[in-house]
Amino acid sequence: MKYYLIAGEASGDLHGSNLMKSLQKHDNTPEFTFWGGDLMQEVGGTLIRHYKDLAFMGFAEVLMNLKTILGNISFCKKDILEKKPDVLILIDYPGFNLRIAKFAKENGIKVFYYISPQIWAWKEGRVKEIKQNVDKMFVILPFEKNFYKKHDFNVDFVGHPLIDAINNGNEEKDFKNNNKLDSRPIISILPGSREQEIKKSLPLMLSVKENFKDYQFVIAGAPSLDYSFYKQFIKDSQVKFISNKTYNLLSSSHAALVTSGTATLETALFKVPEIVCYKANFISYYIGRMLIKIKYISLVNLIMDREVVTELIQGEFNKERITEELNKIVKGNSRDEMLTNFDELTTMLGGEGASEKAAKLMIKYIHE
Repeated sequence: MKYYLIAGEASGDLHGSNLMKSLQKHDNTPEFTFWGGDLMQEVGGTLIRHYKDLAFMGFAEVLMNLKTILGNISFCKKDILEKKPDVLILIDYPGFNLRIAKFAKENGIKVFYYISPQIWAWKEGRVKEIKQNVDKMFVILPFEKNFYKKHDFNVDFVGHPLIDAINNGNEEKDFKNNNKLDSRPIISILPGSREQEIKKSLPLMLSVKENFKDYQFVIAGAPSLDYSFYKQFIKDSQVKFISNKTYNLLSSSHAALVTSGTATLETALFKVPEIVCYKANFISYYIGRMLIKIKYISLVNLIMDREVVTELIQGEFNKERITEELNKIVKGNSRDEMLTNFDELTTMLGGEGASEKAAKLMIKYIHE
């Protein structure tokens, strides 16, 4: 079977690689052509474009690179026609992938979408083009099945692939000693991966350190940014910095301060009590609140449909409130209650085997 996969981000590369491994188990002669990254390349097949060459964030950057983006879309269409795959598998990355889905459908190529775009948060109108151009959708959040059902589109909920990624990860033995950490419990700081969000979040997150002297604060550095960028915010030599080892850090953590995003879910799956923090400039926040139709900003609360983790947003994200909420989760009943909720969350996400379930269904649907 000939598979053509498109992943345009690091997370897509991770989930795409695990899907490819599962497809290999159930297809004796798979041929993979893909847009992705190093992890997909390790599985095998032909890498057409690396996701690092596709990552353009923000309106201004997209405008500046519009010629490159349009060129990539045009090249991708030609390449798909040339390769003649049995199925096109799109992984999230909606700005690019929905355009390719339309083209593939018009040319009689079967289209599968793995990991739905978050159209339930905004751009709900996109559901119409998904119904027109996608043959099968495989969703990873439990409420997404009902969302699509409301729009008369039957999708498959396969569970969240992060559970497998976490369970299959290699835990670093003797993590504290290897990274020169002392014996105190760790409070992890996950300030995001983009410079702007780190500038707004990190100083506030570190401001409470003096109130928690029995704990050590450790910053999880993003692989895309050097220590030199973080150094300007670290005024205390006792604050540690560890880059590109977030999963190992979380597996050794007692509590965490986390900027909103996928990291909020990853932290919960590691069973680390957390506070979700978010701050944007006023205009961006105001526009976002008008466009985005969701009750919560953290995936944990969205999935559970109630406030399981405290969200400190805009003015609420301050030293006093961080101290107050962090005190609740480093010990006592609030901590125990949150950990119980995290167990329920894992069950709701479908447990292990998302990639396996998706691969089996895909092969079944190809032969229908």
